[in-house]
Amino acid sequence: MAVPPGVGERDFDTALREFEAAVGEQWVFTSDEDVALYRDAYSVFKGDDEEIVASAAVAPYTVEEVQQVVRTANAYRIPIYPISTGKNLGYGGSAPNLSGSVVLDLKRMNRILDVSERNASALVEPGVSYFDLYRYIQERDLKLWIDCPDPGWGSLIGNAVDHGGGYTQPQFRNHFDAHCGMEVVLPDGDVLRTGMGALPGSETWQQYKFGVGPWIDGLFSQSNYGVVTKMGFWLMPEPDAYLTGTVTVPKHADLIALVDILNFLENTGCVNGMPQLGSPLIGGFFSQPDPDLRALLARGASTEELEDYAAGVGRGYWSCTVKFYGAEKAIAANWEYAQEKFSAIPGAQFEDGELFKFPLSAEQIEEITRQQSSGSRSSTLPEFGVPSLTMFSIGARSETNPTPSAGHVWFSPIIPRTGEAIFEANRVFAEAAGDLGLPVAAFSLPTTYWNRSFIYLFGFPISEDPQVNRRTRAAFERLVRVAAEHGWGEYRTAPAFQDVVLEAYSFNDHALKRFQERLKDAIDPNGIVSAGRYGIWPSHLRGA
Repeated sequence: MAVPPGVGERDFDTALREFEAAVGEQWVFTSDEDVALYRDAYSVFKGDDEEIVASAAVAPYTVEEVQQVVRTANAYRIPIYPISTGKNLGYGGSAPNLSGSVVLDLKRMNRILDVSERNASALVEPGVSYFDLYRYIQERDLKLWIDCPDPGWGSLIGNAVDHGGGYTQPQFRNHFDAHCGMEVVLPDGDVLRTGMGALPGSETWQQYKFGVGPWIDGLFSQSNYGVVTKMGFWLMPEPDAYLTGTVTVPKHADLIALVDILNFLENTGCVNGMPQLGSPLIGGFFSQPDPDLRALLARGASTEELEDYAAGVGRGYWSCTVKFYGAEKAIAANWEYAQEKFSAIPGAQFEDGELFKFPLSAEQIEEITRQQSSGSRSSTLPEFGVPSLTMFSIGARSETNPTPSAGHVWFSPIIPRTGEAIFEANRVFAEAAGDLGLPVAAFSLPTTYWNRSFIYLFGFPISEDPQVNRRTRAAFERLVRVAAEHGWGEYRTAPAFQDVVLEAYSFNDHALKRFQERLKDAIDPNGIVSAGRYGIWPSHLRGA
């Protein structure tokens, strides 16, 4: 059994006994077999001596047990690393930043404390997954939706505090923005409630975010200032209907106007589902360019040649699928208005998409799942408030792929929401990829989780070969710096890269990092909670 850095074996053994007294002997895990479950399944250190591993794990069931564990950790200076369900695959999983930390596993805290159909809100603990809350809502026939990310087994709290996103309306897609009120166990074991929850007997904890005075909730996202034990969320009332429509445009340069009009339609509330940019030239997510197009791309065909090819095969150059939730008549009118706006682009063509009335039947959900798995549809179950794991079929073992993927780590920079920025990002990342010996895509389009910016999601594959993973880490770090040189920063990253990502946020001699460190020293002077998370290290480990 490993011992946390800087902790003597006797102190560690005493702390483990106190953990057992707090949560029960069966909920303190120290065997190699048990602790191995807390490794990052998609680790970029796979097979390497540098792999980040835990020394033990402890799984409390109540807030009071969390308090006792935290107080014991403080007494013996044991580094602890809270996780919710530990399913943050591609961004670190359940592994800590500091090897030897004790994982504080909160998945037993899986109570759904309140769901209000009238207020369209919920109050949950960290171990509640999207599947759990969806099942709770369905069993009670509540007319409410949850906004889900791709991994439906993830925790609402874990995903929100790591700034995750989903697929429905903008006010719900940003999961941290959709929260209302938190309960936090601070590093000294004290319990804090934010917003209206600070008022004893509050009846509006999930109705008004701010309470009085400074709003501090953001301090507990992507940070290490406490352990979130409860969190409220605003839910989406089940809409009457859902409609999609697609616009295609013929010219390469049309992407600029296409994005500008899309932004207007989203920012005015006309389009209120998550749009999807695409290129009919290349096809869908699972598709590969046809042989003639591959030949054109391989020889570096000009923009004009690609435009001529698209016209010759009857395809547009770019497409945008827009999505609408609401009353059937209203969303039909919004689609009509969107077509009027997009018609300002010469040669724009339109195709009516799917219309669904809610609630969906079990047969409809099964058919959507089947079509999504086969890649024959663009709409996904999370767009209907239904959690899923279908996205994990990408890279899985199949007849055509007998060797499954070993996982991936996401490179996720934020860029401006303009067509010009898409062109510039493709140029910059293609040049960098070529220099680093990485595969160069013909053209990549960003995702549209947020309605004021774009996110690029590039998956770096994990290898069983440590040498390959070392090259991957070096390439990833170089891309972080390249992005920063162009004013683009990561919105989220795995522990392996959190230091280099925070270093890029260097305005005024790293004023942000210096402020975060001052907060860490004041709130957690012993540095026990999530040492190193998002580059925030306690004073005794800085520079170590």
